[in-house]
Amino acid sequence: MSEKSYRDAIRDAMIEEMERDPNVLIMGEDIGVYEGTFRITAGMLKKYGPKRVIDTPIAEAGMIGTAVGMAMTGLRPIVEMMTMNFSIVAADQIINHAGKVRYFSGGQVDVPIVIRGPHGAGVQLSAQHSQSFESFYGHFPGLHVVAPGTPADAKGLLKTAIRGRDPVIFLESAALYGMKGEVPDDPDFTVPFGRSRVAREGSDVTIVSYGRMLQLSLTVADKLSKDGGAECEVIDLRTLRPLDLEPVFASVAKTHRAIVVQEQWKPYGAAAELSASITEAMFDELDAPVARVTGEDVPMPYARNLELLATPHEEHIERAVRKVMYANA
Repeated sequence: MSEKSYRDAIRDAMIEEMERDPNVLIMGEDIGVYEGTFRITAGMLKKYGPKRVIDTPIAEAGMIGTAVGMAMTGLRPIVEMMTMNFSIVAADQIINHAGKVRYFSGGQVDVPIVIRGPHGAGVQLSAQHSQSFESFYGHFPGLHVVAPGTPADAKGLLKTAIRGRDPVIFLESAALYGMKGEVPDDPDFTVPFGRSRVAREGSDVTIVSYGRMLQLSLTVADKLSKDGGAECEVIDLRTLRPLDLEPVFASVAKTHRAIVVQEQWKPYGAAAELSASITEAMFDELDAPVARVTGEDVPMPYARNLELLATPHEEHIERAVRKVMYANA
């Protein structure tokens, strides 16, 4: 094990897979000579050359369309979006082509493409660069949607994505790039899709989250434990498609209370789907309605004080815990 940043864990995963498989390549805007906006591809052009580290024009639909063709003919392209907000320019290529080729071909053609990049709030990135995309892409069958919340999972899940047969939307929390954690050094370390984990055990309330919101949830759980307010069990979903809710159901059967935390706006968000699934499956076990902690329903402001008001924070999760704890008091 080594201590790595979230950023370096992603970079290591790509390098290890490019070393392992000559069909793996990376393409995107400013990833070569400039070494990437977030420096994730630093040194890769020099190491692998312009045929495997491809600087593209500012043309997201062209990038994804090219990558889909590459994947259909045996290559394994990784497309870096400078920000996942720009991926909506290529939504037709992602949803109607990458996500449907196997279905259209009767299972004869795979599309092993990884579309990765930062999403969610950073620091003053404003309304066009701060959106979250898990519910948008999670709505469409044919796509895998991954949202790692730790450096280890960022590496292990990305390696699984690169080795797979399907198109993967790999959502990296912009605010986590500098976070450090223990990461296995084993080049064959992978984390399977569709396997949630219990990130912290508890007995009073189940908190369900993923990505950056996982870290906020863990902070709140530790604080409430020290304060004697509650023992929270925290479930890290890791992937939104495929979605593993069995650990969530098992936890709710123990705690009888649940909170779902997301960074997105509340209407039509991932938390709505998760809350409905918990209620449908575990209604008789619940001692309080499932609570949702979400971002505010506004475009992201640029001003830092307003940006902070628009995004979820620890106190919002803590307030939700106290709400479900006292809901039937």
